[in-house]
Amino acid sequence: MDPTARFVLASASPRRKDLLAQLGLRFTVAAADIDETPVAGEIAPDYVLRLAVEKARTVATRHPDAWVLAADTTVALGSELLGKPRDAEEARRMIARLSGRVHEVFTGIAVAGRAREAQVVRTQVTFRALSPEEIAWYADTGEPLDKAGAYAIQGKGGFLVQGIEGSHSNVVGLPLGETLALLGRVGMPLPWTEARP
Repeated sequence: MDPTARFVLASASPRRKDLLAQLGLRFTVAAADIDETPVAGEIAPDYVLRLAVEKARTVATRHPDAWVLAADTTVALGSELLGKPRDAEEARRMIARLSGRVHEVFTGIAVAGRAREAQVVRTQVTFRALSPEEIAWYADTGEPLDKAGAYAIQGKGGFLVQGIEGSHSNVVGLPLGETLALLGRVGMPLPWTEARP
């Protein structure tokens, strides 16, 4: 049996793929195509947990003998969810709203298939007070367009951030410590637990 078939990442995110790969984990990728529209009145932790669980279960139907990991990340400013901006102008508006303020990043992580477990991880992020020129320049780089909250802390967007409280990799899109702990709890062999020749 192909060892990568034992572990499936239910996400097309290149950032999640890179985070797992840098740990030496072997996996295949099988993205889940689900409706990601928030339910009316849904708060951020409930939203990301619901989507992560739905993604994991959807992909697990095609890979029932694997550990299937899914995740979903959103940015919350108070009770408002900030998803991916549609264009540079919307990115400018989002970044301007985050400027000089504290917001939260929530990621839901879920495993389905051989076992089921899920949780939500929260990180608090503080942005610097940004000038209109800084905001316009960053929005025009194109980097914000496929990022929740319109920024990438691991990229050029790192200059926006004054500080964080919690998991840095959570802001990138996958909280590594919590994800590995969850995978360990459901019995998946991890790089330091697998037998060595």
